[in-house]
Amino acid sequence: MHSKDYLMEGQDEALRLEIKTDSKVVAKQARWAGIQPGMRIADIGCGPGKTTAALHGLIQPGGSALGIDIAEQRISYAREHYSAPGLEFSCRDARLPLDDLGLFDFVWVRFVLEYYRENSFEIVRNISRLLKPGGILCLIDLDHNCLSHYGIPERMERAIGNVMKVLEEKANFDPYVGRKLYSFLYDLGYGDIHVDVRSHHVIFGELKNSDAYNWLKKVEIAPKKINYQFPEYDRGYEEFVEDFNRFFTDPRRFTYTPIIICCGSKLPE
Repeated sequence: MHSKDYLMEGQDEALRLEIKTDSKVVAKQARWAGIQPGMRIADIGCGPGKTTAALHGLIQPGGSALGIDIAEQRISYAREHYSAPGLEFSCRDARLPLDDLGLFDFVWVRFVLEYYRENSFEIVRNISRLLKPGGILCLIDLDHNCLSHYGIPERMERAIGNVMKVLEEKANFDPYVGRKLYSFLYDLGYGDIHVDVRSHHVIFGELKNSDAYNWLKKVEIAPKKINYQFPEYDRGYEEFVEDFNRFFTDPRRFTYTPIIICCGSKLPE
């Protein structure tokens, strides 16, 4: 298995993830889930390491963090920008055995499972083996991903809906994984399960540079991975991008995405 299996894989992916990650939001979510100083934690799908660094700060004094990502490119970026005492990174595939990494008090899985529709539960089961009894598993992902807009032209809304359907069928992408997270923890026998539903993308008014870069990269990469031809438009992809740019840069538009956060404690076997 290879990082090419990842839908958004590309030479600029570390930068996209770096720009879109808000360390203050990460800290707020992790505190809600029960992260504490002194813990040994794992960040699964750590990307460029910004999230792992934020978590590492929350477990001081005395804590240690390991960031894991499938792409050597992003692990190299993380090591260059975020390595510190008690903060390490490793290129690993969360679909494969991870038992050699030892046991952790807290495992964080944010924006990973949406890319593995068919095998997301098995990935969670595999990751669960990393936790000590009583350890906390925190799963965070989006729901109705990229599909909630107001002021969008009907043709473009139809095109985006069709793209998302093909991404499910051909690229193993899951726009609705957020609503499944609770059942994953329940089916694995976790105790003290908590759920929180919040907003993630809330885009209105003047477009922020970070949102522009993130969404335009999605529009650039995802349809090409599935070779979607945009039959809704006479000039195909080129005309769709023009239409999308007009909509997305219009300060009247409203776009949002729900984020669902679930955490639970691993019970002794």
